[in-house]
Amino acid sequence: MSEPTNIPARTEASALQLARLNAPKINLAAPAGAQIYQALRTAILAMDLAPGSIISEAEIGARFGASRTPVREALSQLRDAGLVMTLASRGNFVTKLNADKIREARFLREALEVACVARLVETGLTKAVEADLTECLVRQQAALDAGNEVAFRAEDDRFHQTLARATGYDRVAHVLEHEKMQLDRLRVLSSRDRAYLDTLHIQHCQIFDAIRARDMRLAITTTQTHLRMILTVLVELAATHAGYFD
Repeated sequence: MSEPTNIPARTEASALQLARLNAPKINLAAPAGAQIYQALRTAILAMDLAPGSIISEAEIGARFGASRTPVREALSQLRDAGLVMTLASRGNFVTKLNADKIREARFLREALEVACVARLVETGLTKAVEADLTECLVRQQAALDAGNEVAFRAEDDRFHQTLARATGYDRVAHVLEHEKMQLDRLRVLSSRDRAYLDTLHIQHCQIFDAIRARDMRLAITTTQTHLRMILTVLVELAATHAGYFD
């Protein structure tokens, strides 16, 4: 396999990102590697650690007050998730965005989520799930009104996870979460556009209404339209943030 292009040498910017990394105190009663993995994963998906940034094992260990063993365990998990790559004699780097992988992940996500929506149209929503989704949509609007894109993305995730869990199939939500990682960083870039977020919120409301109305055709087509939105901005974002892409 050839080495990716445009992987930077260690820079002051990379060091600054690590210095600003939110590194919660390690809970000694729980595995340190898993905690470091979760913190780094969150930072990468939120673009706090930018694509192409170098990740120093020594600096990560210092930030978390951990030895190299749990740091290496965390980096191994991040490599398995496709968020970190290791180059011989060069170090560990945050992977860059890849348009083909983004398209593939979106394709898989659509297949799963359309199946979820179809099942919920067939079975109907419980009152508890309806209440959860209604509250989620209200919080999304509040986040939009406050101009809080981070809160909106969290509620966006919660909306889709609630639908997945409502199917009654335990593994669905986990599989969706895994596939969504390839899309999350692109979502961070696209969520800086308020009009784009407004459209996503409207579509969430339409999906919810279609499921409640038990309208199979409308629920499926609205979900497909919603999940294909990211394709409309992919080319533009790849051009305006070229340094983040392979």
